[in-house]
Amino acid sequence: MANRSHQASGIDPAPAKSPATMAGLDFLKRLSDGSQPAPAFAAATDISIVEAEHGRVLFAAIPSKRFYNPLGAVHGGWIATLLDSAMGCAVHSVLAAGQTYTTVDMTVSFVRPVVEQTGKLSCQAKIIHAGVRIATAEGRVWDEAGRLIAHGTETCLVMAVAATA
Repeated sequence: MANRSHQASGIDPAPAKSPATMAGLDFLKRLSDGSQPAPAFAAATDISIVEAEHGRVLFAAIPSKRFYNPLGAVHGGWIATLLDSAMGCAVHSVLAAGQTYTTVDMTVSFVRPVVEQTGKLSCQAKIIHAGVRIATAEGRVWDEAGRLIAHGTETCLVMAVAATA
C-alpha cells in the first residue's frame, strides 16, 4: 500500500498539496503513488488507494481484529467506510481544480461477513453519472478469492471550494 510511513502516531505527516489546487485525478494519482502524503485516516483504518483513473479507483483494505464488532466479525461500518472512500474518490477523479464534493446518500448491501482471516480486500468504484451538481458512483468489495463481500451506490453533491479568509 502506498505511503504508509506515517502510522497513527499523533504526528502530522509532511505538508500536503491542497486537493483544491489540482484536478481530482491528479490528486488521487499522487496519493496512489505516494508523492502526496496519505491522510492519517488511511493508516488508522488500513484503507488506501491503489489506482486511480478518470471515473474509476481501486482501493485495498486489511481487515483486523481492531475493527471487530461484539459478534466477532469486522464491523459493517468499516466495510461501509471502505466503500464510501472508494466511491467518493471515483467522484473526485472527475472533478476539476477548485471543485469539491460531499456525500449526500449512500446505500450498502453486505453479502458476506469479514474476519481477520478473510485477508486483503479490494474495492473498485466507478462513476455512474457526473453532472454539474450531482454525481453518482457504484462500488464493489471482494476478497482475494474474488468473492463479493459488499456493494453499494453513492450520491455526492459537487460544489466549488469555499474561499478561505
